[in-house]
Amino acid sequence: MSHYDELMEFERQTQALGQIAGRLGWDQETVMPRGAGPQRAEESEALEHVLHARRTDPRVGDWLTAIDAASLGPVAQANVRHIQRRFDRTSRVPVKLAGEIARVTSSSQRIWADARAENDFKAFAPVLEKVVELKRHEAEALAIGGDPYDALLDDYEPGATAAELEAMFDALRPRLVDLRDRVMGADHQPAPLTGTFDEQAQMKLTREIAKAFGYDMAHGRIDKAVHPFSSGSGLDVRITTRTSATDPFGSIYSTVHEVGHACYEQHIDRDYLLTPLGAGVSMGVHESQSRIYENQMGRSRAFTEWLFARMKDVFGPLSTKDADAFYGAVNRVTPGFIRTESDEVQYNLHVLLRFDLERDLISGKLAVRDLEEAWNTRFEKDFGVKVEKPSNGCLQDVHWSVGLFGYFPTYSLGNVYAGCLMKALRAQVPEVDSHLAKGEPAEATKWLADNLQRHGGLFEPREVVTRACGGEEPSEAPLLEYLEAKFADVYRL
Repeated sequence: MSHYDELMEFERQTQALGQIAGRLGWDQETVMPRGAGPQRAEESEALEHVLHARRTDPRVGDWLTAIDAASLGPVAQANVRHIQRRFDRTSRVPVKLAGEIARVTSSSQRIWADARAENDFKAFAPVLEKVVELKRHEAEALAIGGDPYDALLDDYEPGATAAELEAMFDALRPRLVDLRDRVMGADHQPAPLTGTFDEQAQMKLTREIAKAFGYDMAHGRIDKAVHPFSSGSGLDVRITTRTSATDPFGSIYSTVHEVGHACYEQHIDRDYLLTPLGAGVSMGVHESQSRIYENQMGRSRAFTEWLFARMKDVFGPLSTKDADAFYGAVNRVTPGFIRTESDEVQYNLHVLLRFDLERDLISGKLAVRDLEEAWNTRFEKDFGVKVEKPSNGCLQDVHWSVGLFGYFPTYSLGNVYAGCLMKALRAQVPEVDSHLAKGEPAEATKWLADNLQRHGGLFEPREVVTRACGGEEPSEAPLLEYLEAKFADVYRL
């Protein structure tokens, strides 16, 4: 057996254990008994110790040193690249610190959920202080004298830097603010969808839509969670959603969003199963799939024409009089508080707020005790409304409770990627709208599967997007052009 074969046999077991760790997270968010939290924290810590030991096992370093990468094919080279990167990064983090992060973030997640329900930031602040302190230690260990935030960002978008993203976001911000101001001041303001919608019927409809977008229920399932998410890869990819009797769009579009994530994982070449290539290459690329499913396809005029008719079948007469009014209701721009429920125009402004605040938390410029006030002040400045309760403010997202610092900017990067991909998709599948109008996204999702999703981690993030776009490098221009054209239509500007 060659050194490469030995490495990959060892790696396959490590990947399998990683999937088990992910399943523990899914269980915790969906069906775990409330009283099981303390034990789950210890279980998570124990498993993290095992994973850390495997990822830093001296044999991995020996195998990597012995392998002649130049003699390998592209797939094997990519596997070695990923394993080398992870080995280098994991080796810099002491095992005790890695285990402590796993234990504390497992407990923190439950404390956050309770604090959010009670609108009590002070109840969450002490454990968040501990999470931030641990993540600072991790960042310093990873950075080796470089920028600590960049070291954390590299976990989610390899190769990206905060400075590069800041430049991109600075280009987005003024045009998004201008577009928001124009639509808010427009004479034509779409009416919202009103009424009461049976929540069991919502779940049934979301499963139908998930299947239409290509989600394979034989290798997945849909459950409810406080914060919708996708979990797993390969043959077991699960998603969650949430329902509200007065807001069926929350259920429908959070489901379509998570289906985008899940389909990416399900469509990766099965030959890559339980290897480093068997999962999405980055969270920015991952988010491009969820956002293109949710917005460019799911909120398009074509698809909402079908959805309008289908919702009338399921729920009876709707408050919107026709498909055009329904399209407007789906795409209303309103000064809301919740990022996951935000319209496309303002969504990235929510992300930019979090990007700036979490950089300040990691650098020490912002103390956790001052986070609520800093959030509320910035939100009022950016959105023109006051945050009246923490669940609408700094307690609304789960990310910081579980230590996902560096994750938030990938949401906006994913939107940028999605804009580029949709431009390329429309050029190569010009009949996409006619299919969407029939509730049949299969042609579009097949294009994404063939051109991007199947590759998994074979290419670097920007490279896989560039290849799918026919060699055109990602930029914010297609996203801005799409948004300005779409909302000029919706608001009759």
